[in-house]
Amino acid sequence: MSGVLYVSNFLSSGLNRSYCEDLADRLEDRGWQVTRTSTKQRRGARIFDMVRTAWARRKTYDVAVIDVYSGAAFVWAEAVAFELRRLHKPYVLTLHGGSLPEFAGRWPRRVRRLLGSAAVITAPSDFMRQRMREFRTDIVLVRNAVDARAFAFTPRMAPRARLVWVRAFHAIYNPVLAVEVLARLPGATLTMVGPDKGDGSLAKVEARANELGVTNRLELIGRVPRAAVADHLARADVFINTTDVDNTPLSVLEAMATGLCVVTTAVGGTPYLVEDGKSGLLTKQGDPVAMSAAIERVLAEPGLGERLSRGAHARALEHDWSSVLDQWSQTLERVVARG
Repeated sequence: MSGVLYVSNFLSSGLNRSYCEDLADRLEDRGWQVTRTSTKQRRGARIFDMVRTAWARRKTYDVAVIDVYSGAAFVWAEAVAFELRRLHKPYVLTLHGGSLPEFAGRWPRRVRRLLGSAAVITAPSDFMRQRMREFRTDIVLVRNAVDARAFAFTPRMAPRARLVWVRAFHAIYNPVLAVEVLARLPGATLTMVGPDKGDGSLAKVEARANELGVTNRLELIGRVPRAAVADHLARADVFINTTDVDNTPLSVLEAMATGLCVVTTAVGGTPYLVEDGKSGLLTKQGDPVAMSAAIERVLAEPGLGERLSRGAHARALEHDWSSVLDQWSQTLERVVARG
């Protein structure tokens, strides 16, 4: 089997593994020789390591995969792609992050130049594929994958007010909204799981919870191993996703695989993943009244919880690794065959 260079953030150290780490491991299980870059924490060192690895390991890979994000992370894609072109190595770009289309609108020449140079462009959602079509018309849909069968599915026949939130504590995910929703639901409990990204969001959550008098109904877990996330999901009935920016969030997919009733803001690619009234409920961004009302509907409307639970699980199975990994391997094989 051929070799692949995978360029992304390999930073988890075993906790809260990122999607690129799962995909790299599974490609190796399929027989691909995978070179990963980078594990460097500091941005400048990471970009240097990515470019250096592309050159130093040039004899060990036939194709590269580069994860493309907006903002400062876009620079690593540009830098590595430049080096790969110099080495005459083909590469696949995979588009991530709900804010990438807005970034492309601000920097159209940079984005058009990068996307035009790739052998293949993939996107994990129809949202991303449609929003980026003006820069490349042949973008291939390769969904974000979840190991759906690794999560114990339990249909929520009569859901209770046990809420769970799984994300990083960062402003773009609006974790404070979760606390404001909790305050509007007397008797509900909320477990929030995820690492602190250091932008002050966790402190704001704690302060707002104290201000609203809900600290006794709020549990802040912090960063946990992947297996522990599954345990927290299993103990809840309603998953709330409060984000302001999103594409195809794996945390939502995992909740759907577990059979939780998903209530989420309708931002970015989320409406392409969650079908309102069938696999979850969509609410307005940043609106605690709308989100709490949706949760109350899940708890009170006969049959709704079970319908959302089963619909969510069926949707998650469409994203299972069993089909997505085949598509990845076939895409890379075609690029290698074309040289």
